[in-house]
Amino acid sequence: MEKLFCLGVVLGMVGGAVLVANSYKARSLVKKSQAEIMQKVDEMMDERLKAFEGGRETSDGEKPEKKTKK
Repeated sequence: MEKLFCLGVVLGMVGGAVLVANSYKARSLVKKSQAEIMQKVDEMMDERLKAFEGGRETSDGEKPEKKTKK
């Protein structure tokens, strides 16, 4: 049962790769989708970086000072 599933997954991947390699429309659709996903990931990472840096600031907008050991 597991072998048939794995075989189906592999055949599906090969079939999809052949379809994309031979079809201009499919290839352009894949490239467009990849570009959209990368753009969304970049936006999400920018938001997380801003939230991370915003969390490090104090309530009055100043960054906390590092404590030095004496």
